[in-house]
Amino acid sequence: MKLLNQSLKHLSISMLVIVSLWSVVFYVVMISEIKESIDEGLENYKRIIVFNATTDSTVLSKTDFDAANYTVQAIGKDAALRVKDSYIDTIIYMQDADDEAPELEPVRLFTTAFENNGSYYQLRIINSMMEEDDLKEDLFWAVLALYLILVVSIIAINNVLLRRLWKPFYNLLNQLTSYRLGSGHKFPTVETDTKEFKDLQAAVNTLLQHGTESYEQQKQFIENASHELQTPLAISINKMELLLEKGNIPDAEATQLGEILESIERLTRLNKSLLLLSKIDNKQYLNNQPVTLNDVVKQVATQLEDLAEYKQVSISIDESATLIIHIDPALANIIISNLLKNAITYNVQGGNIHVVIATHQVSVSNTGSTEALDAARIFNRFYKAHNNSKGTGLGLAIVKAISQLYGHTLSYSFTEGRHLFRIAFKTR
Repeated sequence: MKLLNQSLKHLSISMLVIVSLWSVVFYVVMISEIKESIDEGLENYKRIIVFNATTDSTVLSKTDFDAANYTVQAIGKDAALRVKDSYIDTIIYMQDADDEAPELEPVRLFTTAFENNGSYYQLRIINSMMEEDDLKEDLFWAVLALYLILVVSIIAINNVLLRRLWKPFYNLLNQLTSYRLGSGHKFPTVETDTKEFKDLQAAVNTLLQHGTESYEQQKQFIENASHELQTPLAISINKMELLLEKGNIPDAEATQLGEILESIERLTRLNKSLLLLSKIDNKQYLNNQPVTLNDVVKQVATQLEDLAEYKQVSISIDESATLIIHIDPALANIIISNLLKNAITYNVQGGNIHVVIATHQVSVSNTGSTEALDAARIFNRFYKAHNNSKGTGLGLAIVKAISQLYGHTLSYSFTEGRHLFRIAFKTR
């Protein structure tokens, strides 16, 4: 999830909690204020009633709430002294203009006592209140509307203001994504007045500087080491071949020289394979372009015809789709070549290889040993399924390294007596 969307999610959740707590507090405070205001009105109404009772005796005749919103009941002096002013919420039957019959309505009831011309009376006054259920419902919808307005406002701010503020960060990120060590590209730069982004750019460029220096040193070392190894190996091979061509060497010694020559050639192949792996790991293959894998498979199969005939192995190609991938052409050739060489080398005499090119994948299946290989180790460097193998143990490791470089999926399975290697290519 993007940073801006994460901030929006957390802000929305936080805002929901804050608004919910605020609505509870607001409801409590509002109810308190409403009751306080009603109580003040009831107190004022009491003074008016007590004053009118001194001049109008009919005031003292109101004994139920049907005739007025107050009642007066004569009580003894002792009872009057025990009466304390009280305010309570209750409900009574009332009939509004739009009611067909009296209904229970919430009211605020004020109970007090007073003295008039030596007589004592209990006074109860009521005042209608808003129904709390209605109030809660109205408050809920008001809070919901407020929350939605806030969220919409946050989204608008997120997409306009915050996106503009974070634009230097995303520019730097895009440049870092496309940056490659050893490509000669300039270090990422962004135009910004924000101190944090400037500090980030400086830290990133410092790391890239160190990384580039280390990369160049490692690259130079690998190239020098490979060259220094390759030259004496090539000289040794040439001298061995010259000795063998003279023909005046005893058979036993010639056999030994042949074994030495074979070992040196194997060492040469190993050196080249290790150099190739180092280049792949360092991402030195950057000539990515659309490559038709159907053509690569046919070309490699033609190149390996002599080896296949020597091993008496047949190769068949099944094209169910035209597969075009974005890859360095040299690496595409290495993938197919190593898979086919592996299938030929470890096949049985008179065996066969079947290559299937489908949408987004290539599979190579071959006859061979009747037991499955160790799928957990087969792609490891220097792993050999057969101890007597004269290979370097790096062919499938190179295929795996290339697949990982491009995000492709390499797998092995053993079904119906056949060894199957499949590469599922990542779609762009």
